[in-house]
Order: sequence, then C-alpha cells, then structure tokens
Amino acid sequence: MAEQYFTANPESAHEMRSFQVDMDGKCLTFETDAGVFSKQHIDPGSELLCRAMEGISGDVLDMGCGWGAMSILTMARFPEVHMTMAEINERALELARANVRANGMKATAINSDGFANVEGQFDVIMTNPPIRAGKSVIYGMFADAREHLKPGGALWLVIRKQQGAESAAKYLRELYAKVELVKKKSGYHVYCCSVDP
Repeated sequence: MAEQYFTANPESAHEMRSFQVDMDGKCLTFETDAGVFSKQHIDPGSELLCRAMEGISGDVLDMGCGWGAMSILTMARFPEVHMTMAEINERALELARANVRANGMKATAINSDGFANVEGQFDVIMTNPPIRAGKSVIYGMFADAREHLKPGGALWLVIRKQQGAESAAKYLRELYAKVELVKKKSGYHVYCCSVDP
C-alpha cells in the first residue's frame, strides 16, 4: 500500500523538485520531495485559500503545513504575522523550514500529530485538512482548532464539495459563532469560522 502524505516518517525514495510561484508580484521559491502532499505544485485548494483570506494579522497557525506553501503565501501577503507551522510528516516539515528560509522569512515549526504538541492560542488558524485521514480525524481537528483560537479569532479552511464541504460546514456551525462561505471555485469551498470576541 502506498504511503499517505500524513505518514510521520516517509520512507519513499527522495525525488526533489523545485518551482516558483508569483504571489502579489513576489516571486516565491519552493522545493518539494516524494512522500509529501502535492509534491509537484501548490495544491489549487491551498492557493485559493491563501488568496481568499482577508484581514490576517497577529499569531497565525498553519495546521498541517506540509512543505510550507500556505505559510509562505500567507506571509508574502501579510508580512507582519507571526507564523507557526505544525505538521506530522517530518520530511515535509524539514522542507517547510528550508522553504521559509529560502524566501527570507521566519516561522516556528512544530512536529505535531494534529494539535498534540501545539501550545497557546492564535488569532488565525488555517488548514487544508487531510481528507484521506478520515472524517473523525478532520472533525476532531476542527474542534481542537476552536480551543486554540483567541477570542475573536478565526479558522480558515478549504475543502472540496465532493469531499464533504457542505456536511463539514454543518458541523462547523455547531462549533463556531459564525461560519461564512467566503469563496467557491472549481469545486473548492473556502470557509471562515469565527469565534465570539
């Protein structure tokens, strides 16, 4: 059986790739490898989420950061944020650290299975949840995110309609004071889920 991208220690043979992405006129450089999510390019859902987010400031957590795509795109748009990246896949997290450095940015990187090793609270948590990990895992992440948000904070996430976006939104409305569908494109739904101030 093939390794999943949320494997803690991928054993796939290395297959390094590099490419560039333009974000608001800034040329960003990335390196990826085998054994990580979306190794050939930035996942379109992740990019849509990063381009849809508005008013991002303060302490930001990228939950399931992979090789750092969303963290770096977000810091390119909102350079004043304090970014924390959390990821179970150690190979992906090492790539994230290197990609942040390569783009002249700074972020804290945490090896964590979901929120297990995440401490403190954040103004913003963003995630492209690992759908293949199963509904119980990602719904647990949504609930854990709620506990790690500061008053007035928000969870931003992207999920495809065919992978349960609408049922996820229904569950999110049980947890969050406000759940807004911010953007829809090519089957991807971007939600902003906020908590009361």
